[in-house]
Amino acid sequence: MASHIADHSKLTTEQENPQSTSIDSMDSLGIVRLMSAEDENAVLAVRSQAMQIAKAIDIVAGRLGRGGRLIYIGAGTSGRLGVLDASECPPTFRTDPRMVQGIIAGGDVALRRAVEGAEDHPDDGAAAISDADVNESDVVFGIATSGTTPYVHGALSEAFNRGAATVFLTCNPDILPRITPDVVIRPIVGPEIIAGSTRLKAGTATKLVLNMVTTGSMIRLGKVYRNLMVDLRATNTKLQDRAERIICRVCGVERNEAIHLLGECGGHVKTAIIMKVCGIDAVEAGKRLDAAGGRVAVAAGGAIPTSRS
Repeated sequence: MASHIADHSKLTTEQENPQSTSIDSMDSLGIVRLMSAEDENAVLAVRSQAMQIAKAIDIVAGRLGRGGRLIYIGAGTSGRLGVLDASECPPTFRTDPRMVQGIIAGGDVALRRAVEGAEDHPDDGAAAISDADVNESDVVFGIATSGTTPYVHGALSEAFNRGAATVFLTCNPDILPRITPDVVIRPIVGPEIIAGSTRLKAGTATKLVLNMVTTGSMIRLGKVYRNLMVDLRATNTKLQDRAERIICRVCGVERNEAIHLLGECGGHVKTAIIMKVCGIDAVEAGKRLDAAGGRVAVAAGGAIPTSRS
């Protein structure tokens, strides 16, 4: 039976990896080959959690679609990865920065350097959730690769008490929070090549899972058409170029017309596409997208040739 408290010496993530007991005598190429081989375990471990990750996507997409938020919370590497994933949603999917948030034990200063003891206090995790005014519309996603981080356990308990949906990610087999999460994602990556260094395989697995959860949720919310980033925010030259190329590809127009269309609708790619394929202005295109829940294919009503690529 899974327990709430663990003897750290028995955690999978704290064990010595028999494959790397002589790593200190390897040359650089040997280290790289060993790390590469071990990293494959992270991919396989995440794949084993496909059903749980899909369930998390369904919950997150449902809450976000009703105006709720996804809030990652963790300490150390786990917290940093949550903040990273959250910070990439606004430029990639044109989301309000409040929709997906990352909270790290110790605050923003902990993004750049370790804050001693920040993860050890469950009351601080609970306070972070309280300060974020979490409610039943939200999802709180606790990330603790060891599974034992008190800060994360406190946060999940407070989120549960407030009626939020809860997700728990850990890389150890026998750990659970004191509450019963809606989803537990448990990619068991095995011992790290440096015992206990969960910024390695466990960190890789975490990054993969978080990518899947936000990307899957945004796809479900209509922020992707085919496999194109049609809801991006063109905040730099690269993204502006991508926006123009997407319109050229989908609508079959030249670059100059794509630039003109974007100028007519404030740089919103989806609106530009609907304007062109439906022969309407930006205001009407916006209305159609709203009525279609932001889904380009629905708003276009079959006006986009399916053979165009």
